Amino acid sequence: MKTKYIDLIEQTYYFPQEEFNLNKNHLEFHGIDLMKLVEQYGAPLKFTYLPKISDNIQRAKKWFADAIEANGYEGSYNYCYCTKSSHFKHVLNEALSNNIHIETSSAFDIDIVESLKAAGKITDDTYVISNGFKRDRYVENIARLINNGHENAIPVIDNYEEIELLSNQINGKFKVGIRIASEEEPKFEFYTSRLGIGYKNIVPFFNNQIKNNEKVELKMLHFFINTGIRDTAYYWNELMKCIKVYINLKKICPSLDSLNIGGGFPIKNSLAFEYDYAYMINEIIAQIKQACDDADVKVPHIFTEFGSFTVGESGGAIYEVLYQKQQNDREKWNMINSSFITTLPDTWAINKRFIMLAVNRWNEEYERVLLGGLTCDSDDYYNSEQHMNAIYMPKYKKDKPLYIGFFNTGAYQESIGGFGGLQHCLVPSPKHILIDRNEDGEITTEIFAEQQTSDQLLGILGY
Repeated sequence: MKTKYIDLIEQTYYFPQEEFNLNKNHLEFHGIDLMKLVEQYGAPLKFTYLPKISDNIQRAKKWFADAIEANGYEGSYNYCYCTKSSHFKHVLNEALSNNIHIETSSAFDIDIVESLKAAGKITDDTYVISNGFKRDRYVENIARLINNGHENAIPVIDNYEEIELLSNQINGKFKVGIRIASEEEPKFEFYTSRLGIGYKNIVPFFNNQIKNNEKVELKMLHFFINTGIRDTAYYWNELMKCIKVYINLKKICPSLDSLNIGGGFPIKNSLAFEYDYAYMINEIIAQIKQACDDADVKVPHIFTEFGSFTVGESGGAIYEVLYQKQQNDREKWNMINSSFITTLPDTWAINKRFIMLAVNRWNEEYERVLLGGLTCDSDDYYNSEQHMNAIYMPKYKKDKPLYIGFFNTGAYQESIGGFGGLQHCLVPSPKHILIDRNEDGEITTEIFAEQQTSDQLLGILGY
């Protein structure tokens, strides 16, 4: 009988896959022997595999280049990184090595931009697209960036007061975009996004506040929907509504020349994940071109703001199973030596699914289990329903340590979990490792942050 963990994986998925392979009894991720990583640094630990960031950026650039060529599209493509996905310096440095641009969402983002600019990572030619609700400090920082000569800074207008607020702070003429308040999917809790300005109000807003304003030049229309870029009737319907707004605006505003289709590219959350990126991009480009050609309007330059797609698949977390608790006839709880609430908060907050695999003991029998974290919170567990209706792991054995990995966790988890700050039940943040490859293609590792100490946590608490 095929009762080993490797049998289960091979019967359920195509395995090995591009990023996952098996080396004897150990899992490899992009050629990294994860057990060697554990032996060197211990567990729990988090890691960032930096080359994957560049890999995904280059993939997207090629898909857009191919679609632009195939469709005879006369506009250009600009890849922006959505910084709120991960603000860390090592992430920005890696991403910016690919000649990309930046999207910001709050005041301190601009401080990061200026720091990167001082270090030569960003130039005046880099687009800085500033989204989000803008008040006081954010407006001041955007104005400072523009007043210091960064002409490619484009604040995207989110509400009716922002034109005046920016005009009061910026010395000369400046460029802006307008964000469309898209309609949410019917199953959503509300009908229209709280972000941006409604479809029907955009042309009147332009006529009232921008058309005769000598300081302001409209360059961009911004479109984003919460559920991301998916091959659904809802997405294509919202995209076409956006294109119609662009066409109507372009006819009365010659300076408008860019369409920002936002972010929302999905990332791999299962070994069974399937998504035809090239098809989606080609279809988007084709539909924009067809609509503009039909209206005899010049096609826009395309901007995207990929966050999770840029950094998500570079991250991972490894835990050790400390103990198994048999709570009743059916439920076995494998207790990890960390917390899901604090280290992978999206698993708890929005039932987000990540790839989860055993790191070692693949050639041993498996069992059905539940996974629990260390905090005294009933919600600190990894929900089997978001995984595959059941979680199977190699059988727990007290004398044979079992390690489990969660993969493609690189977006949002550190910022939402409050990296370096207080953690629920004072369970410390794990050690964080940066993984790279040198010029010879050899794997290199370094510690970015040690596991939190008691003194650090007590210091935050004022003891």
